[in-house]
Amino acid sequence: MKNFIVSSLFLSGAYGFPFVAEIPGIDTSLLNAERRRLRRQQPGSGPGSAAECPFNANHVPAAPITSQYPYNNAVNGKPGNGKGGFLVPAPGDTAHYFVAPDYSKDIRGPCPGLNTAANHNFLAHDGVVTFNELVDAQQNIYNVGYDLAVLLALLGLTLTDGDIVTQKLSIGCDATSRTSYSPLLTGSEPGLDGHNKFEADTSLTRNDFFTAGGDNFNMNGTLFTMMTETTGGNYNLENLALYRYQRYQQSLQENSNFYFGPFSLLLFGAASFLYELMPSGTHGYAPDIETISSFFGAEDNGDGTYSFNGKEQIPPNWTNRVEPYTDIDVGAQIIEMYALHPVMFGGNTADGTFDAINFGNIKDGQLPVDVEPTVVACLLYQLATERVPSSLNSILTPTVNTLSFVLTKLSGTNFANLGCPQPLT
Repeated sequence: MKNFIVSSLFLSGAYGFPFVAEIPGIDTSLLNAERRRLRRQQPGSGPGSAAECPFNANHVPAAPITSQYPYNNAVNGKPGNGKGGFLVPAPGDTAHYFVAPDYSKDIRGPCPGLNTAANHNFLAHDGVVTFNELVDAQQNIYNVGYDLAVLLALLGLTLTDGDIVTQKLSIGCDATSRTSYSPLLTGSEPGLDGHNKFEADTSLTRNDFFTAGGDNFNMNGTLFTMMTETTGGNYNLENLALYRYQRYQQSLQENSNFYFGPFSLLLFGAASFLYELMPSGTHGYAPDIETISSFFGAEDNGDGTYSFNGKEQIPPNWTNRVEPYTDIDVGAQIIEMYALHPVMFGGNTADGTFDAINFGNIKDGQLPVDVEPTVVACLLYQLATERVPSSLNSILTPTVNTLSFVLTKLSGTNFANLGCPQPLT
């Protein structure tokens, strides 16, 4: 029975973790397609590695929320007020004014929204953050609903190889020495830069890992220019859906190691942030170039092209969304964006063919375009409750411990009310 449970746990995660085929005791005869896929783990050297990761010897936690500047009153990983429409940062709140990162010691990564949060000290400015900081910052800055904030923080912590003991992770490169409770026991914790975990191929403005020598986290001005040309500077649902399709086709053709797995659902969700979370009430909540370029640190070169200025920040006089952006909301946007230009889930294999995958409602590489938003939300829930972080380096017990940790964090959310299947602990 134990061997069956172990095999089931690892087979269910095989696509996200190809190294499963190398673990002794696992029946690799069930992984024929996956064994042909090239290994996709973060390297020990090069961009994003511990050797090249900035180090700040004087770590300072996120600047706290105060009674004078309460924002959404989200503190210590708890639900906030769930009501936005306020200025961020608040006038006079100097603790959360923009401070440019010092790239010699401050970590930044593939997510502009988190980089911006760190630049405004809603997250620790050096980029080594905690679970509670992530949950709080999403609510206080962007008015992300509590349930979705918890889910995204959990996906970051458990998927990108943060540490469930310290509850710390890096928003960019491998900072294992600062996130791990015991680096000798946990091994590498590559942070948000870890490939095919939270980060994945076909990003809006980041390179595919294997097409850029491992640099999958720095903003690519050429890609931002392409996105702006496709959208005409109006980063709405329809225009971003087309650009996402174009990026998929580009990666499929140019990246022999291209992989578009279940976690790529998050890419559609992240694209929705440009028109759901980043627009300002002072601009009529329009996803315009002035607003979006500020969050992305995109500098207009004056000739129609853009480059990265290193300063991802909240635009001046920025007012966040009024109603919280919930798990159901993001589920609806994911399926609506996908339905406009459906693509196959799967990846290029070592022999030059494309393998489609099956996961939940994804059958033969396709997600039904008429699926309900609650089903997509449950798919994200399933992703959060099935994966094993690399920092847990044995097989069964860490898996159960991780699942227990995730379920405990999700216990105060509404995923059970959605009818999502409850995993066994």
